[in-house]
Amino acid sequence: MSRKKLIWQIFPPFLAIIICALLAVTWTISRELSSFQIRQTTKDLEARAFLAGKQLTGQMTLAHTLTVDRLCKELGASTATRLTVVLNDGTVIGDSQNQPEQMDNHSNRPEIAQALQGHIGTATRFSQTLQQNMLYVAIPVLEQNRVAGSIRTALSITKLERTLSKITLKFAGGGLIVALVAGLVALAVSRRISHPLGELQKGAERFAEGRLEQSLPVSTVTEISGLAEAMNSMAVQLDERLRTVISQRNEQEAVLASMIEGVIAIDTDQVVLRINSAAAHLFDIDLANATGRHISEVTRKVDLHRFVEQTLASSNPIEAELTLLHHGEERYLQAHGTPLRGVPGQKIGALIVVHDVTRLRRLENLRRDFVANVSHELKTPITAIKGAVETLQGGAIDNPRDSQQFLGIAGRQVDRLNAIIEDLLSLSRLERHAGTETIDCTWENLQPIFESALQACKMTAEVRKVQVRLFCSEELTACVNALLLEQAIINLVDNAIKYSDAGSLVTVEGWQDGEQVMIKVQDRGQGIPAEHLPRLFERFYRVDAARSRAVGGTGLGLAIVKHIVQAHNGDVVVHSTPGEGTVFTISLPTSSASGEFDGPENI
Repeated sequence: MSRKKLIWQIFPPFLAIIICALLAVTWTISRELSSFQIRQTTKDLEARAFLAGKQLTGQMTLAHTLTVDRLCKELGASTATRLTVVLNDGTVIGDSQNQPEQMDNHSNRPEIAQALQGHIGTATRFSQTLQQNMLYVAIPVLEQNRVAGSIRTALSITKLERTLSKITLKFAGGGLIVALVAGLVALAVSRRISHPLGELQKGAERFAEGRLEQSLPVSTVTEISGLAEAMNSMAVQLDERLRTVISQRNEQEAVLASMIEGVIAIDTDQVVLRINSAAAHLFDIDLANATGRHISEVTRKVDLHRFVEQTLASSNPIEAELTLLHHGEERYLQAHGTPLRGVPGQKIGALIVVHDVTRLRRLENLRRDFVANVSHELKTPITAIKGAVETLQGGAIDNPRDSQQFLGIAGRQVDRLNAIIEDLLSLSRLERHAGTETIDCTWENLQPIFESALQACKMTAEVRKVQVRLFCSEELTACVNALLLEQAIINLVDNAIKYSDAGSLVTVEGWQDGEQVMIKVQDRGQGIPAEHLPRLFERFYRVDAARSRAVGGTGLGLAIVKHIVQAHNGDVVVHSTPGEGTVFTISLPTSSASGEFDGPENI
């Protein structure tokens, strides 16, 4: 369907109405004017006939034909009117323009027939005699109360018709001018109406594009001004609602983006409606291209697809645990699925919320391992103590040599229990500091701390015939907790001594590396296989459990080292090559540590 501008829908009908109205008025006026002229002319002819009748009284016979004919010609000439006298039998005895004897009987003329019956007759027809349109009026002539004949007056109406035509043309010309003026007025009015409507259209298009800041002009036309004001009010309300919607959307986006849980919203066709960055990270999804695509297109995780299908098929919330590989690492996810419903309660999709419980699972495994290891570590000395006590109770106490042996076993196992408990307490204190408190640190010269730690390990080194050397500048300083750092160095050096062969060398080095203080403890022992390195700092984890217990280790030393270093906001790493030895390196942040390597110091 073709579209037209409002002005071309208003103006042509309006102009057509004006033209039709003017034509109707012109036609009506012309018709009324013609009727008025005919009536006036008829009355005039009737009056002329009566005047002529008075002069022809007593002469309505054939004997007076000449007199009547002469009088008709005289009167006709003086009044410019055709005058005809007809006897009651239709015979013409006088005519102002023709000879009566040449004229046929007029009894069949309508106006004559009416006059002969005693009425005034009128007729309009084309005259064969004069070859023009004529208006005839005939009146009866009474003599002795009977109709003796009829006097007819006639006048050509051709001139009248021409006059009427001229008048009609003048009316038509005036009507045309009026129509032209009215058309211009109609055009102006149409434009006056269509222009503000056009402005409203442009404003509505701006509103549709989201440009709501510019209000619409208010027209002087009441209806259009009301519409403009309503649209302006609508724009203000729409702008407020859009701002609210955008604000809510931004808040939702911020909430979704900041959630650590993965969130995926899908419709009933499994097309992704919304997804946050956490879910994209968990399932290796391209966040920018996920929305609007089928879930199977954005991720190949089969467990997730199965869970989505189960959620869509269920009318109640469900949950499940998903296991998947993420960058080569096994991860455990707790998934919750809830049907999405629209306003009428109809299911429109599903909401999947996924929480990464890998760390919790690992912590749970660590807890179980810890409980099992603590139980095992405590059970071993307790079993030994119990065995020694039972042996003593069985009579060995009476033998001084045996009693001393078993009491020594019990004492050593008690020392072992005490060492395990002390290490557990130290570990607990360090974890408490890491979780809720900060350790007390002061600027310390590190060389005395290293020397004190090596002094604490001197006896063990002598017993195992291991050399320990220190390389550290006297000016090397850092903001540390001296007691905790010394404990960490003791644990590392003690481990290095215990796992080194007799005659080997253990070195301790300290130096500044930019904004950090580096501490390295290196042995030349048997080394540690690579598969054990990731778990080396776990509680009670041992590479060689039998040897560890033989040398008196509790399995908590390296865990304590790690917690002490982390309490200083530092880091500890281990590198080891089987058959060549192991290197533990501690890095502590500091802004004023300094120092150079000093010469080796033997202990």
